[in-house]
Amino acid sequence: MAHTIQSRKTATSLLSSVLLAFALIFSSSSFAVDAALVAEGKTLFKANCASCHNPLQNATGPALKGVTARWEAGGAYQGKSGKEWLVEWVKNWNTPVNAKYPYAVEISNWAPSQMNLFTTLKNEDIEKILLYVDNSESAKLAATATTTATAGAEAPKEDSNIILYLFILLLVVLAAILVSVTNKLDKVVDESKGLASEAKVPFWKTVKFKVAVLLITLVCVGFYLADNAIRLGRQQGYQPTQPIRYNHALHAGTHKIDCQYCHTSASKGKAAGIPSLNTCMNCHKNVQKGPEYGTEEIAKLYDAVGWDLATQKYVRPAKPVEWVRIHNLPDHVYFNHSQHVVAGKVACQTCHGPIQEMKEVYQFAPLSMGWCVNCHRQTEVQFAGNNYYSTYEKLHEQLKNKTIDKVTVEKIGGTECAKCHY
Repeated sequence: MAHTIQSRKTATSLLSSVLLAFALIFSSSSFAVDAALVAEGKTLFKANCASCHNPLQNATGPALKGVTARWEAGGAYQGKSGKEWLVEWVKNWNTPVNAKYPYAVEISNWAPSQMNLFTTLKNEDIEKILLYVDNSESAKLAATATTTATAGAEAPKEDSNIILYLFILLLVVLAAILVSVTNKLDKVVDESKGLASEAKVPFWKTVKFKVAVLLITLVCVGFYLADNAIRLGRQQGYQPTQPIRYNHALHAGTHKIDCQYCHTSASKGKAAGIPSLNTCMNCHKNVQKGPEYGTEEIAKLYDAVGWDLATQKYVRPAKPVEWVRIHNLPDHVYFNHSQHVVAGKVACQTCHGPIQEMKEVYQFAPLSMGWCVNCHRQTEVQFAGNNYYSTYEKLHEQLKNKTIDKVTVEKIGGTECAKCHY
């Protein structure tokens, strides 16, 4: 009897342990899902909301933490819950205001500006944003959405002529082998003729070796002169020190800020343009401390725009930041950013490299004539759905008839001299 009771206790204990294990697994998996959703919400928040909102403090817009509870407290209205009206507000704030939803009407006149429209945001994306702002202080939940900058890609070092050195070494080895083989053959010939072998002369004193060294020297000097002549005026790998350490790996990489959010003229004109300091202040009125440099670099921005952190006001006239230009082309070269971005649909990284991984920006590509011409010869033009190329009727007809399988930039005149030099 005692044995049976003990067995039942053991079985019960074992079952409890199993159930507890399942509960822990279930709770931990639920936690992981929540963490993933919060991480996605943080990315969406930074891409759409962070320029005006901060979860924990008022900025251009009100602090958002607890926003779901505030709207739900407004109660149901016209068959929709408060949270459903909140989703409508995010998409187009006019919708709940025009419907006279009380809480929407109450906050519609928030100073200093009105809410932007986000009609393309999906409901599930808005849910993720709301989940993030309500859990923005939870380090555990937001662990997968780290705010530290990724390690910046190292700037390519100046060519150390390693190819040249390897070439020299190869020629020296070949010369030594040839001299050794020649000496052995001479010895064999002498012995076959019954002649006494001459006293060995060190190979570096032979005429053959001296001629070989002379030829190698001429080849190397010629290679060096030609290589440096080709590189004249180019600055691949150029990485100047900027007055404010702006981390592209953090902004474009970690926070996924689109290049054209800052470089607004890249799709509109010849130059990509330097972002105005007001663009920086869209976020940095709220973001007052960075993950790596703390307040040091952001303080330089505040000083340049005349922003007083204590009063949250502009108290001095702005002064320009003297950024150092990195990508320079000769005066006789014409390059148009908008033509490549809009018509060619060329990604920024094609010319500028993995900018989203660069802690400090450097010139990734050589930007040489040969580099550009090769790109034009190889790059396929995106004809489909691109009205920019609608006038090329002959090429469209050839594609339709499958006379050609693709159109490269070269086929629309991309390698003609006058396209870039005039």
